[in-house]
Amino acid sequence: MAGGLKEVRERIKSVINTQQITKAMKMVSASKLRRAQNAIVQLRPYSERLNRMLSNILSNLDGDASTSFGTARDVKKVLVVVVTSNRGLCGAFNTNIAKEAVNLINTQYATQRQNGQLTVLFVGKKGFDYFRRRFKDITFRTDRIALFENLAYDNVSLLSRELMDAFASGQYDAVDVVYGQFKNAATQFPSVERWLPVPKMKPAEGAAKQRRADYIFEPGKQELLETLVPSILQLSFHKTLLDTHASEHGARMTSMDKASENAEELLKNLKIHYNKARQESITKELTEIVGGAAALES
Repeated sequence: MAGGLKEVRERIKSVINTQQITKAMKMVSASKLRRAQNAIVQLRPYSERLNRMLSNILSNLDGDASTSFGTARDVKKVLVVVVTSNRGLCGAFNTNIAKEAVNLINTQYATQRQNGQLTVLFVGKKGFDYFRRRFKDITFRTDRIALFENLAYDNVSLLSRELMDAFASGQYDAVDVVYGQFKNAATQFPSVERWLPVPKMKPAEGAAKQRRADYIFEPGKQELLETLVPSILQLSFHKTLLDTHASEHGARMTSMDKASENAEELLKNLKIHYNKARQESITKELTEIVGGAAALES
């Protein structure tokens, strides 16, 4: 019984140490989440409004003005950008994003995958860890995994500019981004966004015809498009990474909070088990003492 009590004591000590770690990780994630949440909450309305404006402009282009970023082509060569974190211990957050990417590939791009025309670019290590164990027939790009460590706009814009150039040159016919969309600290969900070509504005359901936007372009339509469209696309791409960054810390904070609660429940059960075992040991020793004394008296 002494050996059993020693094992329980060691397990209690181990659970206490683990609980201290999970509580510390929760506090760190809560601190980082505050900054990440402020960044995405401030950027999202601005980015979404610009995206709507861009879609509307490209839907109503006429004359000699045009941009390659809004031109839809037959989708033969596809790039899927999978944005995950570099670290784990955030529940099923990274796995859900990876599964969403797999579902996108299997449902929309099965033909391109079969023809060897599908490329998956990873931003963040966890997405690559998921894919490399399961897929051998997909071309992977891992040169941008470390990008998630530095989400400054100037750093992220290097990748978005590179992808825009690749699309304009015909290297890819479509670019989709799979990322974690942040709703609040307790809710994050995987999302797929068509980044290139820019989706055109769809008419509202039940509308007789699409309402045409009447924009006045200064200094000139073509000149403005060449500056405006890349800037909006870069901002939109940056938003997806900030969304994932905030989602990661929200998921980790929630996961560590649940782990701390589970550790507290486990400690309660272990202490009850330890007290019962200790009481049984003491009772047994007292019984042996009383039995021995009664034997001596007889």
